[in-house]
Amino acid sequence: MARVIHFEIPLNDIERSITFYEKVFGWKIQKWGGPADYYLVSTGPKELPGIDGGLLKKRDPRQPMVNTVQVDDVDATVRIAEQNGGKLALPKMAVPGVGWLAYFSDPEGNMHGVMQLDLAAK
Repeated sequence: MARVIHFEIPLNDIERSITFYEKVFGWKIQKWGGPADYYLVSTGPKELPGIDGGLLKKRDPRQPMVNTVQVDDVDATVRIAEQNGGKLALPKMAVPGVGWLAYFSDPEGNMHGVMQLDLAAK
């Protein structure tokens, strides 16, 4: 069974949004050390149920909020999604030191990320 492990919220004004989410929800937000302009969101203590996520600069006005699901094999999952009416949105890419990530839409047009953990991904 695959499980949601991460969410991403695309934003136009990152600084304003960081202030908003910190004040409204008490989230802790910090810039990720990777190459992208990306901010990691901690939504609470690890021992409590829930997931953490990220904030990023919106690249397209229609860019949706996305949940990412951990899978054993990104390629196989995308293939199954396509066989069942899904459409590839962004092909598999490395997230250095984390794993492999791809995005697809379901038959209703909802966007989903799939992540195959692999610390050696480059």
